[in-house]
Amino acid sequence: MRTVPVVAVFVLFFLGVSVVASPAQEVKGRRARGQVIVPESSVEHPEDVGFRAHTHLRMLVPTEGRFETAAQTSTGLPPILGLFFETPASAACVYRLVADPKPGCSPDETTEPPSGGGGAIALVEAFDDPTAASDLDVFSTQFGLPHADLTVVFANGTKPAVDPTGSAELETSLDIEWAHAMAPKAKLFLVEAASLRLSDIFGAIFVAGNLVAANGGGEVSMSFGTSEFPQEIQLDNFFTTPGVVYVASAGDNPGTQYPCVSPNVLCAGGTTISRDSKTGKFLLENTWQDTGGGPSLFEPRPEFQNGIAGIVGDVRGAPDLSFDANPKTGVWVFDGNTFRGSKNPLGWAVVGGTSVSAPALSGIINLAGKFRTSSQLENAEIYEQVGKSRDFRDIEFGNCGFNIGDFAKDGWDFCTGVGSNIGLRGK
Repeated sequence: MRTVPVVAVFVLFFLGVSVVASPAQEVKGRRARGQVIVPESSVEHPEDVGFRAHTHLRMLVPTEGRFETAAQTSTGLPPILGLFFETPASAACVYRLVADPKPGCSPDETTEPPSGGGGAIALVEAFDDPTAASDLDVFSTQFGLPHADLTVVFANGTKPAVDPTGSAELETSLDIEWAHAMAPKAKLFLVEAASLRLSDIFGAIFVAGNLVAANGGGEVSMSFGTSEFPQEIQLDNFFTTPGVVYVASAGDNPGTQYPCVSPNVLCAGGTTISRDSKTGKFLLENTWQDTGGGPSLFEPRPEFQNGIAGIVGDVRGAPDLSFDANPKTGVWVFDGNTFRGSKNPLGWAVVGGTSVSAPALSGIINLAGKFRTSSQLENAEIYEQVGKSRDFRDIEFGNCGFNIGDFAKDGWDFCTGVGSNIGLRGK
C-alpha cells in the first residue's frame, strides 16, 4: 500500500456504525439468527440535508453480536458455510462475470471470482481507516483474489482522524473489498475525506476524479448521499472529469438522493437475491423494498432517459442499474477495526444497503473494459439495452418506494432501473 497526501481544492459530516459487539458464540449455519442494524452514519437528520452526507449501509448482526469462527481453509468459499451470503465468486456467478458459471451459484460451492479489470477505481470515503490495507489482504486471501494495488490518498493533504463513532471503517472495507472483488486488476485509490460534510466530500470527489483520469480512466465510487436540495444542480459539474464514470448509491429509503440523481452520475440501486434455504441455489432476483429511487425533485431529464420519458416525465429518474443490496441477502466483508463498546475487532461481517451497489457496479463496469469517457456515455449505452435480456436481468418481481407504490415491471422502473447485470455486454 502506498500513502500519498494530496491537497484538495474545494471542499460537510461524519460516519459511524453504532454496533456494540458482545462476546460471540459460534454461529450455527442456517440456524443463525440476527437483526438488521442501521448504522448511525446512515441516519439522515433534518439539519443534514444539503450540508452533510450519510452512508447507505446496513449490517446484519447475529444474535451473538458478531460472527465468530475461523475462516475456511478452502480458497474462494465464505468464512462460514451454510449461511449463503454472497461471496465474490457467487456474485460473479449470478451476474455472469465468469466464463463457465456453476449451476446454482451456491456460495458454498462456487469458487471462481472475476479475473480482469484495468485502469483505476477511486473510492471516496470519510475519515481514516487504519487497517484498510490489511483488511483487504485478508478478504483477498479468503476469496482467491490477487493482491490489490491500493493507494491511500488524503484529500486535503492531511491524514484524517478516525471516525469518532467508530464505524466509518466498515464502509471503507466494504467499498474497497467489493470494488476489488469485481475488478481485481484495477488500481484502487482510497480517497479519504476529513468528514462527511459536503464541503469535505466534494473536495475528495475532485481529487478522486483527477486520480482516475491520470491512471488510465475508470470509475469513482460514492456510497453516500443526501436528500435532494435546490442548490444541488450547482454541484453537477464535479462529475464531468473526462475519462471518468461516476457511480453513486441510490439510498436505503424511499425517495431520491443526491448525487445519485445527477445527470452526470450512474445511479446504483438495490435488489434482493433469493436462494434456496437448504442448498443455497440461486432462485431469482427481485426488488429490495428499501432501495432508493424515484423522480428527481430538481434535476431535469437527461438525454439518455428520453426513451423512458413516458415514465419519468421531464425529470431525471433513478436508479439506472442495480445490484444485490438487501442486508438479509448481503455480502461478506472483513473489517479488523473495533466498534465502540467492544474490545474485539469486528472481523467478518455481512452487510447490505446500496453502499454495496456502488463499488460492485463500479467494478463490473471496469471489468467490462470499455472505459467510456463520461457517466452520460456509460448511461447512454446502458439505456440502449433496456429490455434486452442478454445484457441485463429485467427485474419483474417486487415493489418499492413510498407506500410501496412502485412496482417492478418489464423494462425500466423506479425500483431497479434497467435491472441488474448479466455478463459484460452493454456496459
